[in-house]
Amino acid sequence: MPARHKAATVAAVGLAPLALTALAGAPAAAHGSMGAPHSRVAQCYAEGPESPASAACRAAVAAGGTQALYDWNGVRIGDANGRHQELIPDGKLCSANNDAFKGLDLARADWPATAVSGGSYTFKYRVTAPHKGTFTVYLTKSGYDPAQPLSWDDLDLANPVATATDPAASGGFYTFSGTLPERSGRQLLYAVWQRSDSPEAFYSCSDVTFGGTAPSASAPSEEQIENAADKSTIEHGGHGDQDADTSAEPVAEPNVPKAAGADTGQNLAATGQNSGTAYLAMGGAAVLALGAAVLFASVRRRAVSGGRRGR
Repeated sequence: MPARHKAATVAAVGLAPLALTALAGAPAAAHGSMGAPHSRVAQCYAEGPESPASAACRAAVAAGGTQALYDWNGVRIGDANGRHQELIPDGKLCSANNDAFKGLDLARADWPATAVSGGSYTFKYRVTAPHKGTFTVYLTKSGYDPAQPLSWDDLDLANPVATATDPAASGGFYTFSGTLPERSGRQLLYAVWQRSDSPEAFYSCSDVTFGGTAPSASAPSEEQIENAADKSTIEHGGHGDQDADTSAEPVAEPNVPKAAGADTGQNLAATGQNSGTAYLAMGGAAVLALGAAVLFASVRRRAVSGGRRGR
């Protein structure tokens, strides 16, 4: 076979795996974190990832770096499907067992906290890409010690303080109501958002104080979020989607790589994309692979035909 035919054949065969790799490596769209009471990751992001004001957030950066804070809306497990306790071990609840967010698991009694009291409470979940699903919020039991690693047994799992399915997203937040029992001192609220249009789930820890005093928690501003969006390794999906009607059928999200050299180590099952996106990616890969096969067959036919004419 002439050299040019060999080169064309190699190029054709190589297109299929390259196409599959490129599509499988597309990043997921970011989704959100608890905004009221403020989650640990949102609090530290609001303080400024490069130079946090509080000792707890400085310790979180020292443990896990600044990137976790720029990725504040990405504490997630792509294939959770309700298996939260199975996938997240004790001591790693706030990071969702993701080493990139390990600074959020630090057992400290000085995390900035939101002041609350027993009775009705309005929860607000800051969302950057709305999806159908259920929010469940748990409170720690009486006797919780913030200086010890958070375990599942620390949470009152039998009595969630709030549960909401498909709340409307408005003004950049999902808003839903719950009821807090009487507690005293420092406690922690653990929120789980399990999507129903995907196995993906999101997690957040919010430090609160019942009575007494504590460093006051805060939330990142819209300006902070927009100004640092280019430093996130997770696609934001567009803030214009914040007011979307989540009662509608899910639509496949755009998952375009942000820049050359971005991390492409995740496969589709772990990216948190909804099923529509996965099917589109697989379909696109199939089309490219088919095109490569057709090109290979064409090159081979021309090579065989040329060989016959040369005899």
